[in-house]
Amino acid sequence: MSTNTEDQGNSMDIAKWGLVVVLVAAAVIGNQYFDTYSVLYRAIAVVVAMAVALFVAAQTVKGKAAWAFTQEARLEVRKVVWPSRQETTQTTLIVFAVTALVAFCVWLLDMGLVKIVNLITGV
Repeated sequence: MSTNTEDQGNSMDIAKWGLVVVLVAAAVIGNQYFDTYSVLYRAIAVVVAMAVALFVAAQTVKGKAAWAFTQEARLEVRKVVWPSRQETTQTTLIVFAVTALVAFCVWLLDMGLVKIVNLITGV
């Protein structure tokens, strides 16, 4: 009995994803086909079609899982301790200084290798 229910849910999900694909394709093709109409009207139509497609996608098993993941990720972002402006500035300056130092070392190495190659080749 549960297998029959799973098959119905799976077939409904396939039908819903098919509708999502049709809606997105209709938005893209319709936007190109009606290129003589105002950009505002076409943009509104595309936004409405995408909103309906997202709503239909959210009704599937994968859509519900994606929404739950989004909610959990939002909760985790709230738990993050963000650095202060001073810490961010200091870290950025350290990154710039280390990058400049490494660039200088690579430049010195390059100049040394050029000198060695010039000595060997006699150029």
